[in-house]
Amino acid sequence: MGQWQAGVDVGGTFTDLLFVDEGERQFRVTKVPSTPDDQSRGMMAGIRDSGLATESLVSLVHGTTVGTNAILERKGVVCGLITTVGFRDVLELGRRTRPYGYGMIGSFEAIIPRQLRVEVPERLDARGNVLTPLDEEAVRRAIRQLIADGAEALVISFLHSYVNPAHEMRAAEIARELWPNPYISVGSDILREVREFERGTTAAINGYIQPIMARYLGRLQKELKLARFPSELLVMQGNGGTMSGRSAADYAVQTVMSGPAAGALAAARIGQQSGHPNLIGCDMGGTSFDVTLIRGGEPALSAEKDIAYGVPIRVPMIDIHTIGAGGGSIARISKAGILQVGPDSAGANPGPICYGRGGSEPTVTDANLVLGKLDPAALPGVAGGVPIEAVKAAIVEKIGKPLGLDAVEAAAAIITIASNHLASAIRLVSIEKGYDPRDFALFPFGGAGPLHAVALARELGVPTVLVPRFPGLTSALGCVLADLRHDFVRTLNQPLKSVDPTMVDRLYGEYEAEGRAMIEAEGVPIERIDTIYEADLLYRGQSHVLRVPVERPFDPVAVLASLEERYKQRFDIELTEMTAILSNLRTASFGRRSRVDFSIFAPRPGGSMDDARRGSRQVYFGGNWLDTALYSRDALPVGATIDGPAIVAQLDTTILIDPGASAVVDPLGNIVITVGEQPV
Repeated sequence: MGQWQAGVDVGGTFTDLLFVDEGERQFRVTKVPSTPDDQSRGMMAGIRDSGLATESLVSLVHGTTVGTNAILERKGVVCGLITTVGFRDVLELGRRTRPYGYGMIGSFEAIIPRQLRVEVPERLDARGNVLTPLDEEAVRRAIRQLIADGAEALVISFLHSYVNPAHEMRAAEIARELWPNPYISVGSDILREVREFERGTTAAINGYIQPIMARYLGRLQKELKLARFPSELLVMQGNGGTMSGRSAADYAVQTVMSGPAAGALAAARIGQQSGHPNLIGCDMGGTSFDVTLIRGGEPALSAEKDIAYGVPIRVPMIDIHTIGAGGGSIARISKAGILQVGPDSAGANPGPICYGRGGSEPTVTDANLVLGKLDPAALPGVAGGVPIEAVKAAIVEKIGKPLGLDAVEAAAAIITIASNHLASAIRLVSIEKGYDPRDFALFPFGGAGPLHAVALARELGVPTVLVPRFPGLTSALGCVLADLRHDFVRTLNQPLKSVDPTMVDRLYGEYEAEGRAMIEAEGVPIERIDTIYEADLLYRGQSHVLRVPVERPFDPVAVLASLEERYKQRFDIELTEMTAILSNLRTASFGRRSRVDFSIFAPRPGGSMDDARRGSRQVYFGGNWLDTALYSRDALPVGATIDGPAIVAQLDTTILIDPGASAVVDPLGNIVITVGEQPV
């Protein structure tokens, strides 16, 4: 039967599945069109297409965009909020920013409308002392009012509950007696950390998407059970770890950005094993372009992410910058007569024109096809697409005529604009944060990433491009690689020197025990459980923290030394006379799964360049049509070298090696491209 592990990543256009049996050193890949109306249909179709029996899978990890899309598209459920008197408008007041930096324009609507935000008498001070007892009858009236107003989910978020959650816990007890379903989000359960706005929005987002995630995961788990899947479904989190499907239904906010996080995790692991620990990960799929900076083999983590204007999520997440630029990004002429590409996407249905599913707007994929960079007879997941002449005609009609360009010139213009957007996104996570892109290798993945990688690297001065064995399935691979993970945070806001080390150790121990219990309850085979301790610190009067690792038993002197070292390294200044404040304690528990040896994906011995060669075709580069060699990646042997211009095709992507660049297949099956100079 084997010991097959499966990773599934659902994108805007395709659903990618990777199956690995490391014991037998086997793997299988499947790519099927996504089913946006119900992602589980595409996922189950992919499992069937793999030829594997569902009962042969020992683990199944799912990266999903259900929650993320519900937030971005404002398609969550009708949600009600019960909060402290005087604080119903926190979700709208926020940090007093504006949607647009210049001019009094733009508008913002909180994800919970004002009429569904109800205040009840209760109040704690910043130390957790009761100033106003909880009015339990007011809570009951508020619950009945929200039910009558059609709220499907309930959020309870009181002021200073991060210090003392007693009022929230009691309000939740009352709510469970009256609320008609289990969709109740309690702020102190979701996030026990200072900052009332961010804490409130995080709880609100959880309530907003929880019923959607619960119903989706419920359907999926039911289908898996009917298909005799023997294990617990695991769901990717935005922090790069996994949690059980049961936990994901309760803590839905943790699943936001789970697909991109899986890709970043896989990029980091591949970089470690291939000798490239410093990477710029670029995931370009059908609808978006996600960029991650990886240093020392670890993707950067962020404690907060703005998923949309005025909607921050304050949970640990891999730091990913996303723009609306993918293979399905639509090109159009604006009212000002300017060519624009994205952020609107043709998605999976109808998709680009060349897919033949009814799409009529030219996209980046259509432009690449016209320029010869894609094979019209081998588009993944496409059967009986539109003839290339029809694609050219559509590009001329929509783009060429308004700009006075023919089909090829218009297609080249589309790619140029798209590439400019991609380069700007990379600069945002590198140059604007003080990192030189020339010190990194570019790691392109997603179905469209390797098509644009060399041109992007040249634009940014990046010397090397590392293309993984399955670029279009990298996020699915990340799902296979991910450990179970649960994060905990507790705000203290006390001077470091006056903190009781015993109390801190006790809190760390409680969270370690809670994390261990959650991992063991999930029933997933793991090798061991590890726990990492960290602390957020700042100097009195500051508002932003620095995070430092902590060893147990807790030693304030050692923690202060770590803060001073980090501060000196970051700002080149010492503030030894200022008071250090211990803001937050952080604990992360990991259930370590067995590691995958990436050599399993290396080409089989015996291949040759002659076996891999598939002829040539004309491809448009920099204003000229060049005869470009074609290769099948599956047949390329380890050590194979390729000089550009060349195209390497495989099931999940097309790799473009531009003129002046050269590539070699490394022992793990990655293609390492030396970018070189653009020929004159």
